[in-house]
Amino acid sequence: MINPRKICIVTGTRAEYGLLFWLMKEIQAADGLQLQIIVTGAHLSSEFGLTSKQIESDGFVINKKVDMLLSSDTEVGITKSMGLGMIGFADALNDLNPDLMVLLGDRYEIFVAASAATVARICIAHIHGGETTEGAFDESFRHSITKMSHVHFTSTDKYRNRVIQLGEHPNRVFNVGAAGIDNIVRLQLLNKSQFQKEINFQLGKKNVLVTYHPVTLENRTAENQFQALLDVLAQEKTLKIIFTKANSDTNGRIINNMIDDFVTKYKDQSISFASMGQLRYLSALQFIDGVIGNSSSGLLEVPSFKIGTINIGDRQLGRIKADSVIDCKPNQKSIKKAIIKLFSEDFKEKSKFVVSPYGIGGAAKKIVTELEGISLDGILKKSFYDIEL
Repeated sequence: MINPRKICIVTGTRAEYGLLFWLMKEIQAADGLQLQIIVTGAHLSSEFGLTSKQIESDGFVINKKVDMLLSSDTEVGITKSMGLGMIGFADALNDLNPDLMVLLGDRYEIFVAASAATVARICIAHIHGGETTEGAFDESFRHSITKMSHVHFTSTDKYRNRVIQLGEHPNRVFNVGAAGIDNIVRLQLLNKSQFQKEINFQLGKKNVLVTYHPVTLENRTAENQFQALLDVLAQEKTLKIIFTKANSDTNGRIINNMIDDFVTKYKDQSISFASMGQLRYLSALQFIDGVIGNSSSGLLEVPSFKIGTINIGDRQLGRIKADSVIDCKPNQKSIKKAIIKLFSEDFKEKSKFVVSPYGIGGAAKKIVTELEGISLDGILKKSFYDIEL
């Protein structure tokens, strides 16, 4: 009997796990594959919802925990966290000895995992490569992970071409669509009554969900930019607001403290969550008028619900966007203008006919098919694929 191929998935944040959920389920169910899970980063922090417990309650066994998150979210603190992560991943990978590691995205935790796997001579499959976010240092991490990886699963043809442009062979670069669309297609979402009971909050006539992260390539702009948004929201007296808190990025705690202060002051109008989880988050998108902030979800998943996204500032600069995305500058005047457009009848009508550029689902099954069939013989030695100009 042939031993199953050991596939190790690494996850460090609630959002990333949500995108990996169905892939993990498909690997778990595949006869020829054995799922291994390494959990790290914010998953292991009570401050960010201790979301490792959610992974276990979903029926997964966590094989290793790499505790790397320091209590500091300064540049120095994040860099030291990366150092701790490298030490932890060295031990975890040595113990698990996977045949292939699957990584998603561009966060510093994932960059650390990729670096450790490269030194350990472990093949890497990377999901969501080729994308651009010019306002965040995730941009550099993402393209670096691409060069350390051997198999690639992109969300659009444009991103597939960009991975090839980085020197990766076309035979190992697959456009499978956005991983998050699988959740929309496959999860049984809550109805409005169930959702309101689940979050203990009553929606109103006008509702938005706000997710805002620091723009990590800018020098300490988080407080001023987010305050501009809060000042505008405070003027919208009939608006109900659901906040999801920032990730463990540089200065993320500043944003989270500001959310706490706002919700305390406007408790009848707003509520906040360290982590909503995919079910509650996607269920919310059925009943709200739009999403405001600078999260990638506003571009990747939200358009599938035929509602608008207000995309503030440069954090997502360079990503492919549906016509339901309203770009605005991080100042009060621009944000207020965007909110007026979001609630306009003309914009809401146009949003009903928007087609997401990120596919219609099925990414998990497509990825598993490749993970089962791809030959790993000699895969670690890559030739740079040159594009003929």
